[in-house]
Amino acid sequence: MFSNTRITKAFKNAKKLKLSEQSKYILFSDCHRGDNSFADDFSHNRKIYHYALSHYLKENFTYIELGDGDELWENKFDAIFNANKDVYLLLKRFHEDKRLHFIWGNHDMEYRNPRNIVKNLHYYYDTTDDKEKELMIGASFSEAIRLESENNRSIFLLHGHQADWFNYSFWKLSRFLVRFLWRPLQVIGVKDPTSPAQNHRELIKVEKRLEKWIKKNDNQMIITGHTHRPRFPSINELPHFNDGSCVHPRCITGLEIENNLITLIKWHVQTNNDGIMQINKTVLEGPEMLSKHL
Repeated sequence: MFSNTRITKAFKNAKKLKLSEQSKYILFSDCHRGDNSFADDFSHNRKIYHYALSHYLKENFTYIELGDGDELWENKFDAIFNANKDVYLLLKRFHEDKRLHFIWGNHDMEYRNPRNIVKNLHYYYDTTDDKEKELMIGASFSEAIRLESENNRSIFLLHGHQADWFNYSFWKLSRFLVRFLWRPLQVIGVKDPTSPAQNHRELIKVEKRLEKWIKKNDNQMIITGHTHRPRFPSINELPHFNDGSCVHPRCITGLEIENNLITLIKWHVQTNNDGIMQINKTVLEGPEMLSKHL
């Protein structure tokens, strides 16, 4: 199946959510939550991510995760949960408020199977009192989401690996290579050449395939992850946005949608004039009216 067909299928079958002036969405992707080992890139930004998510919970945002939330290629979920229990309990609060939506990517493609969602996310074992407790029963996973406005235009959200044939069609082989070849080599600095996030040539190919689809589909506005490269197009460019990732060396990036505006932001640690380190949000691009891109 060609990338154009895969993307079109995801678009037609996408879950639909409302988009209005009252809508408040925060989009993150590519957290790659791991087991806190040497190969866990998320561990460096866990506190930043938790702080940012706490802010959005308090401000009544709906959280949409655009894939690769859990690093299931390299780790068993029990190890991921134990290393990030505070994060999952925070996600649980979004879920209880019906403000949580997951999209699966290539690294957590196991969530296409509802049995894996039940197995990993419905309950957890609390070692503090030796009891099994509810986590996120009925957690929502989709291949894609469409935020639909009142004028029948929409924002198409998906991970983006649909434009990456190897990491979509042969994801199990790619998982095997990552788990048993590239993960050990990561210790000595060898990068995975099959990953668009680490291979610039593959990144460009993925972006071009996505933009080819946009052109063929009436300049449909699209937001993806996968490549880890933030994108915020100008008015004269194709409406292809990317929220970046949560595993940048010193920050996490995301996209906010609020008051019919879209903004590319980053959360990072800064030191103030008194030498005190604090987590701050910085606007990278925008805010800009969504109507200019829809």
